[in-house]
Amino acid sequence: MAEARSRQIIIAGAGIAGLTAALAFAVRGYPVRVFERAQRLDEVGAGLQLSPNATRILDRLGVLPGLRHTAVRPDAVVMRDASSLAELGRVPLGAAAEWRWKAPYLTCHRADLQGALLAHVAREPGIQLATGATVRDVSPHPLGLTVSIETAGRISQTSGTMLVAADGVWSDLRRLVSDAKSRFSGQVAWRRTVRAESVAGRSLAQIGVGGAVTAFLAPGLHLITYPVRAGSALNIVAITTGKAMDQTWSGAMDGKILRQAMKNAAPTLQGLAQDDGEWTAWPIHTVAPDARWTTPGGVALIGDAAHAMTPYAAQGAAMAIEDGETLAGHVLSRPDSLAAALAAWEKERRQRIDRVARRGSLNRFTWHAAGPVAAARNFILRVRKPERLATGLDWLYGWTPPALKL
Repeated sequence: MAEARSRQIIIAGAGIAGLTAALAFAVRGYPVRVFERAQRLDEVGAGLQLSPNATRILDRLGVLPGLRHTAVRPDAVVMRDASSLAELGRVPLGAAAEWRWKAPYLTCHRADLQGALLAHVAREPGIQLATGATVRDVSPHPLGLTVSIETAGRISQTSGTMLVAADGVWSDLRRLVSDAKSRFSGQVAWRRTVRAESVAGRSLAQIGVGGAVTAFLAPGLHLITYPVRAGSALNIVAITTGKAMDQTWSGAMDGKILRQAMKNAAPTLQGLAQDDGEWTAWPIHTVAPDARWTTPGGVALIGDAAHAMTPYAAQGAAMAIEDGETLAGHVLSRPDSLAAALAAWEKERRQRIDRVARRGSLNRFTWHAAGPVAAARNFILRVRKPERLATGLDWLYGWTPPALKL
């Protein structure tokens, strides 16, 4: 029992990053305890895109079969002009994605992914999950760490080999690693989910969104829509400039901001912006890219707690999933030196995360462009063949975790 406790992995947070890490460690033989501060794991969030670099890992961990009945396999990513609705370019997905990148490209509701992860966690005897439990502090000792957990106003302690902080962009545990704070990017994501048979859903269907991920591009704005919930609903996200607000995923903001940003969009898209009460505002926060993610003593930040980024590459969930898998692999590969394992993991992941962040910055620049830059973008997209657009994503979607022993 003492040996099991010494190898125990303690994870703070039962979101996508934390649950993926729990499974990745468990399949490698580590006992895992997950502490989630929320009393209940409610259905929160909106849609997300799972590119092949993420679904490859979910399949390896056994999660993908439980997700397929609610996820959608879109047939393409289509870029359109928000004003004329004209198609500018497309990246083939569907069967073409599975052939090219050896894993599916899926869209799903965040709650459906979390549900699939939770269902698999429940089947893993080596994982214990506690809700209403907040990790407060950590103290090193010769055999690892002692972690203090607050539950219903009482403090208890547990020991393990390391603490994985997966407590999100507004992480409280980031202070254990660095003094970095999340910062508002100046951008806001306006989100809503509509039923496919609703008025809004039918109006989008009439302009040809179909079973694709569709990005409508305009100066200072882009709007993305794609199917979720087995195609019975559409997720819609519009990115605009905005104001700082409370740290929440479902805040309220003056709908005039969204309507103003979409004033030159096609009438169908403008109509979506009129439904003020249907939108929630998500302040996009980032974390300084040079902030540390690990300590030699055995604390590691993953997901948004480590490297929250803007969503322009649609890789937030994927990077969290990659984090959990690769962290477990590095720890297993260096059983005699946790400090060396964490240092190697952070160095390797930084290179990947930095490249993804640069791609996101490029997307923001080109998607929100106006004038001559937008005209050049549209020309390039129209003349470039879909297969060539897909080739430019091989480094991202075709990425495979290092071949480490499970």
